[in-house]
Amino acid sequence: MPQISKNNSYQTVITTFEMTPGTCQDLLEALTDAYAAFISKQPGFISAGLHVNDAQTRIANYSQWERREDFLAMLRTPEMRERNRRVNELCKSFEPVMYDVAETFGDT
Repeated sequence: MPQISKNNSYQTVITTFEMTPGTCQDLLEALTDAYAAFISKQPGFISAGLHVNDAQTRIANYSQWERREDFLAMLRTPEMRERNRRVNELCKSFEPVMYDVAETFGDT
């Protein structure tokens, strides 16, 4: 489970995927498999979550990594490059963006 705090040194990556309702479930299954079988086992991985909007036209992915370099190394592996080609076929677009936590509110 992601621990969101501005006091940690984790690299936060938020990726948004845009797709049609017809491909949402296939994309969600591909992403779930990628996390279960590969991404969650990579060095530096901490946690992740997948969120689907009610229209099934967007998936938001929140992940945390020990270091920026860990996330980038995972992206460069042959397996992840192949998985991303499949993901690209299932959606209109996707964009991973690295963030620093600026502030949190409520129970975290």
